[in-house]
Amino acid sequence: MASLLLSVSLLAGGIGASAAAEQVRKDEQPSFLERYTNAAQDVILQGLKLVGVRYRFGGNNEDSGLDCSGFVRLVFKDSIGASLPRTAKEMSEVGQQIDASQLKPGDLVFFNTMRRTFSHVGIYLGDNHFMHAPRTGAEVRVESMESSYWMQRYNGARRILEGN
Repeated sequence: MASLLLSVSLLAGGIGASAAAEQVRKDEQPSFLERYTNAAQDVILQGLKLVGVRYRFGGNNEDSGLDCSGFVRLVFKDSIGASLPRTAKEMSEVGQQIDASQLKPGDLVFFNTMRRTFSHVGIYLGDNHFMHAPRTGAEVRVESMESSYWMQRYNGARRILEGN
């Protein structure tokens, strides 16, 4: 409604339709998917399809269950054809290391959940949220990185996607 009112008032003020439309686009927030590169969109959509799949230690397929690195490997393979190492620790050594302030959707985020660095991995979604396969008895899900549990265990991030 605000966009319509802005367009009408701009047109009434003698501004052309294309200029009014451009102003409306500037005022609107980009959609969820417009914020991401195509590769990041593919990764995120593929990951979201797996939300609800049960966790299984060592698991690397949707039918029998996934652990954290199995989840990340499957998502990257099925979405963009990328082949990632098997463990979270090995994944922490590929791609470009990035600071938390530089996180973009599709980046890998790492945590110390087993008293060793890079023992857990997830996929960053944006707005301080990530998706992952958390632990035995749980399912693939989306969580906030701002919870005290994840904040205390954050180890770093890597960028795998080109141009992200």
